[in-house]
Amino acid sequence: MAPLATAPPPTPHAPRSLVPRVRPRRGLTAVRAASQGRTTDGWTPGSWRARPARQIPEYPDTAALEATERTLAEFPPLVFTGEVRKLEERLGEAAMGRAFLLQGGDCAESFREFNAQKIRDTFRLILQMAVVLTFGGQMPTIKVGRMGGQFAKPRSNPTETVDGVTLPSYRGDIINDQAFDEKSRVPDPERLIRAYTQSASTLNLLRAFAHGGFADLQRVTQWNLDFLRHSTQGDRYLELSQRVHEAIGFMVAAGLTPQHPIMTTAELWTSHESLHLPYEQALTREDSISGRYYDCSAHMLWVGERTRQLDGAHVEFLRGISNPLGIKVSDKLDPSELVKLCETLNPHNKPGRLTIITRMGAENMRVKLPQMIRAVRQAGMIVTWVSDPMHGNTISAPCGLKTRSFDSIMAELRAFFDVHGLEGSYPGGVHLEMTGQNVTECIGGSKAVTFDDLSARYHTHCDPRLNASQSLELAFAIADRLRNKRDKTWHNLTSRVVA
Repeated sequence: MAPLATAPPPTPHAPRSLVPRVRPRRGLTAVRAASQGRTTDGWTPGSWRARPARQIPEYPDTAALEATERTLAEFPPLVFTGEVRKLEERLGEAAMGRAFLLQGGDCAESFREFNAQKIRDTFRLILQMAVVLTFGGQMPTIKVGRMGGQFAKPRSNPTETVDGVTLPSYRGDIINDQAFDEKSRVPDPERLIRAYTQSASTLNLLRAFAHGGFADLQRVTQWNLDFLRHSTQGDRYLELSQRVHEAIGFMVAAGLTPQHPIMTTAELWTSHESLHLPYEQALTREDSISGRYYDCSAHMLWVGERTRQLDGAHVEFLRGISNPLGIKVSDKLDPSELVKLCETLNPHNKPGRLTIITRMGAENMRVKLPQMIRAVRQAGMIVTWVSDPMHGNTISAPCGLKTRSFDSIMAELRAFFDVHGLEGSYPGGVHLEMTGQNVTECIGGSKAVTFDDLSARYHTHCDPRLNASQSLELAFAIADRLRNKRDKTWHNLTSRVVA
């Protein structure tokens, strides 16, 4: 079992102003400045404001928004730079095929549905999936939640029409409310404060779970949610748990105490799409030790399919912060533009800095992903390749609800692993929208959800999520692929040695 312990977070640095003063670089050459993560080309936390900014709404009261930004800029950071740097190291291992990223959580977090049980259930599912991947796939698992900040959602259209009434689109709870009335759809700056407060509470609870005994490995392997009992995935998890317990017994007999941090704690990082740039800038801090800037709203940020323009505000903001970054890409992105994005966001080609998250459907994956892999490889760029099999497989059910087919999700994951096998590259992770609750939002799986079942427990207020059974089924399938890849690599290595 890979180490799961992490040191207590360092003391947070004092918050800086909204646009922190850049210290003079006396005597620093451009090369030395770059090696320390400092920019030499005019980047500041607010330089994105001079670029075209998509998916950011117009606030009717700009003075209120600016006041809210100033307030947020004085709040403590939500995450700490030492945690961020450790995640980058872990992702560097995934880029080299020595670890696997499990990234998952809600499509969008909600103010209305915020409670400790929901956070606990998602955290518990992530830990269970990590046990399956780590033990079954014999691969260290990096656990990153779409939690503690995933409040903003991009929209294809700025407005929506219902029964002849047209209003601004719902853009996530950090901006406006889902209720379809004029007052609810007005962007409200006070929601940024509420998003920060809820994120702080979520992170506080997650840290308590990770270090307070809840994540004890022996406890994790004993979990079996009530709605998974006597099911295919429940039985598979119980069988694997028994094998884990036997392995733990061996480690204890060999001298590893049950109280060792490897056994009792867990590493978990947070992530969200860097969409609402006023919020992200307000939480950006200059690290007093390294002089680098970090967006302290989350450990990892990603730029979405709709906002990854090279000359756009979102890429401009992200290129100057030192967090690990993700790029969501579909089959619409030309490989040459992907290379330019990689060079812009990771000019020093640092392992772990950049994760490419592919979302394009199985058939497109087999055609387009090889082209992307070859282009990035030819450019000499080091990236972590991750599959998002959710967003390319959204359909409308006969009842009108959005859903996703488990078979289509599995097909895209299968294509992702197949392509990397053929290209000799590393499948570095998976990015899922999922929940630990017993929802009926995606059809299919061994405990089959049908179109007729969707309305029974369809709780998402955004996109459909995998439930716990479906998520564990995916984890077992991924673990099989990882184990097969490892066995094949080991066989080829030993064959060469014998020869």
